[in-house]
Amino acid sequence: MELSISAFVILSIIYFIASHVGLYKIFEKLGIEGWKALVPFYSTYIAVKTVKKSWLWIITYYIPFLGFVVWMGIIVELMKLLGKTSFKEHFLGVVFAGIYLPYIGFKEEVKFIGFEEAAKYKKTRKREWADALVFAVIAATLIRGFYMEAFTIPTSSMERKLLIGDFLFVNKMAYGARVPSTPLSFPFTHHSFPEEIPFIGIPLPFGGSQSYVEWIKFPHYKMPAMQDVERNDCVVFNFPAGDTVVIEEQAQIYEQMVRNHRVGLNISESEARNMVHDRYTIKSRPVDKKENYIKRCVGIPGDKLEIIDTKLMINDEEAYFDVGAQFKYDLQVKYPLTKEFLLKKEINFEFPEDQVRDANGQPVFDNEGNPVMQQYWVNNDGIHTLTMTEDAKNKLMATGNVLAIAKHNDKKQPKPEQYLNVFPNDTQYNWTVDNFGPILIPKKGATVKLTTATLPLYRRIIKNYEYNELEVKGTDVFINGQKATAYTFKQDYYWMMGDNRHNSQDSRYWGFVPDDHIVGKAVFVWFSKDTKFGTGIRWDRVFSLVH
Repeated sequence: MELSISAFVILSIIYFIASHVGLYKIFEKLGIEGWKALVPFYSTYIAVKTVKKSWLWIITYYIPFLGFVVWMGIIVELMKLLGKTSFKEHFLGVVFAGIYLPYIGFKEEVKFIGFEEAAKYKKTRKREWADALVFAVIAATLIRGFYMEAFTIPTSSMERKLLIGDFLFVNKMAYGARVPSTPLSFPFTHHSFPEEIPFIGIPLPFGGSQSYVEWIKFPHYKMPAMQDVERNDCVVFNFPAGDTVVIEEQAQIYEQMVRNHRVGLNISESEARNMVHDRYTIKSRPVDKKENYIKRCVGIPGDKLEIIDTKLMINDEEAYFDVGAQFKYDLQVKYPLTKEFLLKKEINFEFPEDQVRDANGQPVFDNEGNPVMQQYWVNNDGIHTLTMTEDAKNKLMATGNVLAIAKHNDKKQPKPEQYLNVFPNDTQYNWTVDNFGPILIPKKGATVKLTTATLPLYRRIIKNYEYNELEVKGTDVFINGQKATAYTFKQDYYWMMGDNRHNSQDSRYWGFVPDDHIVGKAVFVWFSKDTKFGTGIRWDRVFSLVH
């Protein structure tokens, strides 16, 4: 059941009014004038004073989201004064306040039992554990959902700013905490149950299965932001192309798999799509349940972006380039390089993983249309390929072992006869990851002309992110059944790129990131362990800020 914004607001108002009608009657039962329950701030003061709690309760009550925990405590303490002490009664009073509070407020047999009598109530050990567990789950869920959430770095796409094995906290209030649009979810899970019990390793029979239900869906809404998304922020966001997921191959993009099957097997798009659906389990996910990605925001709404020979240009000026950012290099050396030699010289490096190409430079696919990958150290010509920072490259050059070095630079090709694997994945564009654009990043309220040439750039925005019906008939574009020659964007968009420029699945492959996909800002690394070379805890990174 998907609620419209107006329906959501109306239901919220009804719930609020009903709850306060119940509090009005409860105040009267306690010998307090009922109107005092309706006065903002003053009602909180009276309630906290009545249940004999610290003034800190009043202060915490007005902290966004944490105030909900204090509100639950106030309701529970007020109900105790009316003789309502069971877990069931407290659950109904907190979760269904708009129904249960008026119910006990108007029920004549429910009366004030006195402070001394209420103080005699003692919880059983089982009840104490149940209350503590419920409180911990609710508090942790609120903090995780609206304030801070812990993330781990699973890939090298942000090296060397963020490393594989980094554990970091993300500030969700920075760009405005989102109200969950899919609220019915098992605590401490994202979209699926873990495969095994954490820290124990025992497999779960339901591991990997969906951990949420879509019985209720709220419209997108953000709390007030502390700041706007700025260029070069390290941003966590929901993966835009993750609305359709191949469950057995979640690291791959569904639409890319369809293209791989189509080109690799030389079949039509409909045949390729049917083949993917026949072979795999396809799942659609709402925005807040898509995979979480972290990249650097290099372009904000309204920016002109272009990549020229690996150099990123924003508004025709060279963009910021982090000192830890990396590129892929081919090297000719006097003596073979070893991992031990590079580590001894403190040269940070990475083995690249590339797609195998044939003699004509075309990607090679297996019989099922999947790309054939190779992870190599030295190719047949004796060329070493390493991914390094500028500092690491200079250190390697200083060893005197390098005869020649060349940065990878994928040039624009003549007009391709088949799709390219970079955005917008259309034969009208010959862009590569190293030579891309120029492109304008959409801004809310801006209008663009629509033709069959420009449509590939905005197709996903119009159809997937702004939920319009889109159809092309010959050279004409139809939106929601009406012929359209222009389109006005309904929200802002961003361009995200990894610092590891030759090993990052980012906007160059799947395009723009909508504003409603933004999760938060990376703040600091609280723990880091080297899982690549097994050198242990990286103590220099513990509690380090992400600038």
